[in-house]
Amino acid sequence: MTAFQDGIFAFFAAVGVVTLVWLAAGALLHAGRPVIPDLLLALSLRGEAPAMEQDVREIRRILRQLPTSRLVLVDCGLSDEARRLAQYLADREEGAELVTAEEFRLR
Repeated sequence: MTAFQDGIFAFFAAVGVVTLVWLAAGALLHAGRPVIPDLLLALSLRGEAPAMEQDVREIRRILRQLPTSRLVLVDCGLSDEARRLAQYLADREEGAELVTAEEFRLR
């Protein structure tokens, strides 16, 4: 019976040592949370851009997970009505802006 108890004690001691090594290695190798870099999401738009609202809605979902990211709507030849809609969407979203293709190239 003592051999069985010694076996159980040795098992829990080994599990404890492995746990301590695992925690120490995790603390040393991963000193803090991973850093998510700033991300620039550019959406190029031209013509009537019929899926613009859906695309911006999907990008908004992504931006909630990446709070330091920015959205740039790039006007690559939008119609007047689509440009007004793009400006409205850019004004409505935090961290979003509407720029022309030439302005985007200069950045």
